[in-house]
Parts: sequence; C-alpha cells; structure tokens
Amino acid sequence: MLKKVCVALGISLMIGLTGAAAHAQDDQSLQRIKDRGTIKIGLMLDFPPYASSGPGNKPDGYDAEVAQMLADYLGVKVEPVITTGPNRIPYLLTDKADVLVASLAITPERQEQVQFSNPYSAASMVLLGPADIVVDSPADFTKYKIGVPRASTTDIGVMKIAPEGTDIRRFDDDASALQAMIVGQVDLAGTSTVIASEVQKRHPGKFEIRYVINEQVMGITMQKDRPELEAAVNAFLKEKLADGSLDQVFEKWLGTPLPASVHAASN
Repeated sequence: MLKKVCVALGISLMIGLTGAAAHAQDDQSLQRIKDRGTIKIGLMLDFPPYASSGPGNKPDGYDAEVAQMLADYLGVKVEPVITTGPNRIPYLLTDKADVLVASLAITPERQEQVQFSNPYSAASMVLLGPADIVVDSPADFTKYKIGVPRASTTDIGVMKIAPEGTDIRRFDDDASALQAMIVGQVDLAGTSTVIASEVQKRHPGKFEIRYVINEQVMGITMQKDRPELEAAVNAFLKEKLADGSLDQVFEKWLGTPLPASVHAASN
C-alpha cells in the first residue's frame, strides 16, 4: 500500500513539474505581441518626472520614453494602459497589460507574484517634511503622522522599520500624500528623492529630507513563465545600457546620471 502511495505521489509530482515546464516552453507571449503589432504597457501618470500626463493627456516622462524605446526595439507600437500604484500588478496579472514600465521596485514580496527584468532605474525612498522636524532614527517616527502612497515601496519600507504605534496614513498616490504634508494633514510624507526635489523647488526653504529609508532598483515587470518576453526585455536593456541611450534618457528627465546600482545589477 505504501509503495502504491509513493508511486502515485511521484507521478503527481512529475506531472506537475512537466506541466510547469511545458507552460514555460509553450510561452507565446512575445509572438502574440509581434503578431498583434502592439505591446500593452502599463504606465502611471502621477509620478513625475518618471511618469506624468503630457500633451493630449498622453503618458510622459522617463517611464513613457523607456516604454517607447522598448516598443521600437520589438518593432511594435505602444498601447498605453494607464495604471495607479495599487492596481499596477492586478492589471498585469489579469492581462490588461503585457508589461509594466511603472516605476515598480524589485522586492522579494513582489517577486513571488511577478517576473522582473534587470533594473532600468533606481531611486532612494525618503521622508520629506518641514525643516524644523527632527528624525534621527525610526524611533522618532512615533512622534509624527507619516503619509505614504498606499501599497508603494515607501509604504512597505516605512512599515518594516516603524516602531509599534507609528501613525501611518495611506493615500492613493504620491501627489495626495505630499499634498497632505504640504497642508499639514500629516507631518512627513514618504516619496523618492527626485519627487522630494521637485517639492523643494516649488516651496523653497520649507521642506527638507528628514530621513532616508532605502534605495530601490526598479524593473520592467511581466507575468511569470514568460521566458521569451523576459529574454527580449533584458536584451533590450543590455543594448540600451551599453550604447548609453538609457543613461541619456534618465539624465534628460531626472537631471542626474543613471544610478550606478542599475549598471552594477545588470552586469
């Protein structure tokens, strides 16, 4: 009896492994994109200068330009799919988008759900607030109300280091969290250094980076078991990093060199 059970379990395991391997081998996602002549790319509009609404309400910014470069590389047209921070991954997993070029940081939690390319961008996550607020360590978080974009890497980063009792307020996007900080609804807002710099330019002398949470590299995102699509996206990034065009586009939009961590992670 025991022998029969072991044999049955072995057969089930082999079938499962064979099915998974066959699914990967039968991946037609890249060919479907080429046959269709378009690639559905998830893009945000509320994360300038990475992503914003340009002329004609079309996606603009670093992510949008990288998306266009990817489509050109594949020989297809971009079909923009507008997403928000919280619905980026759900849109991908329900086939509303083929890939995301949506400033999605690579984290272990997300890697359980989706497949990331090699990095194409990076940003430091920080807490921005009035110049008179002092934050020497996470222990000081409990003194303040902290606003973060819901389900963002800033949200996750703050949660990981915040002491129990920290008052974390969640908003739909970066703009809402920052506006809450500007009008005094919260004391600190979690965002990237790039966006923090834009706020500081608009409100000279009022706000400063009070704490650096972490640095995150970002990847172009697709569903798991898409090996041909993943290989094509990584080949695209390798070429654009080697010829310097990705560096040029990053500096064009963000005014700083592409972080060394992007090059290092791709080598």
